[in-house]
Amino acid sequence: MVSSGFSESGSRRNFLEEKLLELKRAYGVRIIGPNCLGVMRPSIRLNATFANRMAAPGRIAFISQSGSVCASVLDWAARANVGFSSVVSIGSMVDVDFADLIDYFGADPETRSVLLFIEFIREPKRFMSAARRFAATKPIIVVKAGKTPEGMKAASLHTSAVIGENMIYQAFFDRAGVVRVDEVSDLFNCAEILAMQAPPRGPNLAIITNAGGPGVTATDALVAKGGGLARLSDETIRELDSVLPYYWSHSNPIDICEDATVDRFRKVLETCLKDPNIDGYLVIFSPIGSADSTETAKLVVEVSKEIDKPILTSWLGEDNVREARDILRQNRIPTYSTPEQAVATFVYMYQHARNLELLYQTPEELPINIAPNRKRLQRIINKAIKEKRQTLTGQEAREFLENYGILTFRTQAVKTAKEAAEIASEIGFPVVMKICFADTAYGAVESNLMMNLTSEQQVEKCFLELVDLAKRHLPPSKIEGVIVQPVLSGGYELIVKSKRDPQFGSLIFFGIGKAGVELYNDVAVGFPPLNQTLARRMIEQTKAYKSLWEKFGGNQSMSMRHIEETLVKFSHLVTDFPQIVEADVSPLFFNGKNMVALNANIVLDLKKAPKRTQPYGHLIIRPYPTRYTSRLSLRTGEEIVLRPIRPEDEPLLFELFETFSPQTVQLRFFQLVKDVSHHTLARYCNIDYDREMTLVAEKSERGRLLLIGMAKLVVEPDGESGEIAIVVGDPWQNRGLGSMLVDNLIKISKDMGLKRIFGEILAGNEKMIHICYTKGFQIRKIDEETCLATLDLSKA
Repeated sequence: MVSSGFSESGSRRNFLEEKLLELKRAYGVRIIGPNCLGVMRPSIRLNATFANRMAAPGRIAFISQSGSVCASVLDWAARANVGFSSVVSIGSMVDVDFADLIDYFGADPETRSVLLFIEFIREPKRFMSAARRFAATKPIIVVKAGKTPEGMKAASLHTSAVIGENMIYQAFFDRAGVVRVDEVSDLFNCAEILAMQAPPRGPNLAIITNAGGPGVTATDALVAKGGGLARLSDETIRELDSVLPYYWSHSNPIDICEDATVDRFRKVLETCLKDPNIDGYLVIFSPIGSADSTETAKLVVEVSKEIDKPILTSWLGEDNVREARDILRQNRIPTYSTPEQAVATFVYMYQHARNLELLYQTPEELPINIAPNRKRLQRIINKAIKEKRQTLTGQEAREFLENYGILTFRTQAVKTAKEAAEIASEIGFPVVMKICFADTAYGAVESNLMMNLTSEQQVEKCFLELVDLAKRHLPPSKIEGVIVQPVLSGGYELIVKSKRDPQFGSLIFFGIGKAGVELYNDVAVGFPPLNQTLARRMIEQTKAYKSLWEKFGGNQSMSMRHIEETLVKFSHLVTDFPQIVEADVSPLFFNGKNMVALNANIVLDLKKAPKRTQPYGHLIIRPYPTRYTSRLSLRTGEEIVLRPIRPEDEPLLFELFETFSPQTVQLRFFQLVKDVSHHTLARYCNIDYDREMTLVAEKSERGRLLLIGMAKLVVEPDGESGEIAIVVGDPWQNRGLGSMLVDNLIKISKDMGLKRIFGEILAGNEKMIHICYTKGFQIRKIDEETCLATLDLSKA
């Protein structure tokens, strides 16, 4: 529907959109729009838009909220000879949204990459789920309008939506495995190079140029974008010294001088190819010397066949280098009119590779053995809600932290100056003091700080001053007393907070030092639940990370482990209680060995009654579903645990695959698989529990845990059906495990609201066919080699 006058028109929005949705429900159709350009599918000559030309066929799906951006991209693509599998303008998204289209094009054989122009995301949870499913197989590249506060306001006015903070969107895209770029042209640059070359293994680029100025501008752009200049090895510099004039730059960028010949380009490239410090190459050619642009391009094509690292080029000029650019593109070497474009594309490639690596990186097992008394903590929340207290008392908040293994200072409010001086002497000087007062809305609140008190006399004097100050603003009955705490030194103050965003749910913020967070906005954003890998990434994203790493010298790994553990514990706390809208344990004092929370503040949503609150409705990523864990016995009496798979299971899963015979592999995967890569195993272990469920059977043998079988359920995009697959390790077959796995998948499928499940089975897999038949599956032949087993869950 291309018509306008709906969500962007204000007062008529609800009425008109509801009428549209009524039609959708009545006729069982999906609606794209309104307020959009329309849809194109060039391969079948479908042009359901009001654009005046058809796009050329290609392998890129372009999806945009803005019809004008779609129109301008179509015009540019015609001149640049860029083709599309589809072009979709989705407008106001009354029905079909980004998540639906990512699902569609993720499974579309005509689409190789998905490019998005986004003004806002209406349902982040669905977008996250769809993007994570396909990001590893098809690049998803995004331009997000509204990076600045002014741009956010303009986008909000244009789309009638509330725009989230730029920092939150960046963290969101990173967690989804999506590449975020700055400009629409970057979308196509990234799509082109990801289709041509493998992404770099690191951020370190070697710049080879026959003109100094472009090398400098490329370096500036590289550093500004977050990349790095490769540090040339001593051996590389020695070899370059032998082939370049004495006045060459002797560093990266490698200025091979204006009089460079094609042969000099060759020798420099061949030398740099051997340097392990280099992750990618940018060759800049300026038509100023004796080297022929076309012959130099042919040289780069020839050399590129010898390396498995990305090589980008920038041939400066227009008419004189047009033939050279054609040669490069025809041989799958990306070329750009400016070095800055090339550098930006390289950094985006690296960020994409890093996002995917972190998406599927196997986390380390953290020794987090916490057993919070959730019933006790829930009673504290219920009591506060009943008393209409939005904020827990300091003591209540500290109890939450301690239940989750985060140490706090044990403090109590003292009533007299003498008591304050005695406690100060006991804990040691210097100390900090603050007033504690009761508030009808907030319980006990700590405020009015006095720092660095170094003697009993100062403590007694400050006690009287604090109480006098409090009495001027509060009745005596409200004053609980004064709290005395030690001033800690020799470490860092860490900032750890959680806050509920109306669009993205609960978020976790991490920073190092109050000044860094408040003055320089040096803070990282994460989405709970966190594991060790995600916690480490948050720490590394802060600008102050390097100084923290250097502070603890040879004890870095252990120090980082302490911070990671604390972030993961805090994540568990935020995940477990949807009534918590804000939690602040700042500052956390950390000296490299010990971590202690100096303050604790927890704010509740008084509107969320515990019994009516969805367990994880405040999160956009579903946490580990422990309720699907069960203890069972095999026919032999051996005890096993069935549980959902975890990212940390990759080593155990590799061992399970090692037990499969060629016949088992053939029956499960329909083909022989010789080697299983880390990437494949990681994708099995890192799943979206909203969209799929993999159960593993865990057994203890000789004091170590083994996985002996697994069962997988993948929910189809329609949300009504799911595909299942089951495999049992050869040493544990014929013990009833396959039947147990099917039973549990049926239960989970019903719990997820599915209407049917199905699975393809090789005709020779008689055991699996028999199990499915006894469970009520309908079995039919697809062909001579394959059967389809389908179960109607309403009858199961």
